[in-house]
Amino acid sequence: MPRPGQVKSSSGERLSNRIALGVLTRVFPPELVDEVIAECGRLEQRSRLLPARVVVYFVLAMCLFSGQGYEEVARLLTQGLERARRWEKPWRVPTTGAIGRARSRLGPEPLKVLFDRVCRPVADQDTAGAWYRQWRLVSVDSTVFDIPDTDANADFFGRPGSARGQQRSAYPQVRVTALVECGTHAVFAAATAPLSVHEQHLIPGLLDRLRPGMLVLADRGITGFELWRAATDTGADLVWRVRKNVVLPVLENFDDGSYLSEIVATSDRARRRDPATVRVVEYTLNGGDETVYRLVTTVCDPDQAPAAELAALYHQRWEIENTLDEIKTHQGGHHLVLRSRHPDGVEQEIYGFLLVHHALRDVIHRTAHRAGLDPDRISFTRTLNAARRHVTGQAALSPLTTEAGAETHGP
Repeated sequence: MPRPGQVKSSSGERLSNRIALGVLTRVFPPELVDEVIAECGRLEQRSRLLPARVVVYFVLAMCLFSGQGYEEVARLLTQGLERARRWEKPWRVPTTGAIGRARSRLGPEPLKVLFDRVCRPVADQDTAGAWYRQWRLVSVDSTVFDIPDTDANADFFGRPGSARGQQRSAYPQVRVTALVECGTHAVFAAATAPLSVHEQHLIPGLLDRLRPGMLVLADRGITGFELWRAATDTGADLVWRVRKNVVLPVLENFDDGSYLSEIVATSDRARRRDPATVRVVEYTLNGGDETVYRLVTTVCDPDQAPAAELAALYHQRWEIENTLDEIKTHQGGHHLVLRSRHPDGVEQEIYGFLLVHHALRDVIHRTAHRAGLDPDRISFTRTLNAARRHVTGQAALSPLTTEAGAETHGP
């Protein structure tokens, strides 16, 4: 007989040993999840209905089936088992409240550590669209997610001002900054923070994921001398757009129209004692509004990266915008509002979304590589839907009983 609080199959297997989430358990195997749980000190001292491994997979599942309530996520996860009659009936299963408490016990740390262990650039040397000459193309940018309007979330994360003259907007927001491999849309570094924290203060925490041989693209809202210097210290090369008020003296003109210049810290503008040498590429878009784009780069030899090529290349930066849209609009659903009512749950949920997205992008890259295609040729939405169907066919989590009253959405 199973102990109270355990769910077993008719053959005596525990729930945590039968859980199967298709592509998610391939990319995040149970052995790795258990290792991360132990590293984070989340091993249970007593038997629970929802052990930590199950909770990790449930968080991934709820981020795969975004917009569905806890009970519906569990129902989708068990359709395959119901057909196969792998579990005894009636099931003794956790309630919505029990799942919320289990998420709170787990916290965000195991999801963050799992992200750091698994999420890496995935492009091979022959992956179409992932490279410019010898450089792997990556981009950095930020976005915000709407989160439930609770006192805990509002106090910790804050909320933006309203454009309609109101004193507060409808939802608090969490800021997320990420590094993305442009050719595959793989997110390989991320950080979360309250809305008041500018992305320039989040990016330094991501720089240890940069490597020599990467070419980092960034928009003008990110540039700053200290951040530039820290990024170049990683050995990666940079192509960043700068604001029009940045002083860029012409030190040497090149035949391709670019020129050698230098940038300095704000405190060093007068004396310019500690400059960083850069090359500047200026251009306008054909048929555009005559806006002058100014790029600064660490690649100072025009033969290695001609100005016209860098100008065309810079617009690969928009791949990170497409990546964030995949997560927020396609994976999360239109008008996405996260479900977590407390800050730790918000952070846990964000990393759940990033982990699921990485697993899907890994599948897309593998499929494209076998077919000799650019990963951009494979639909993210179709892959997402296929993954959802695959999960319901392999499901191994018992459905939840319904408690009286409205459902609450976790920690």
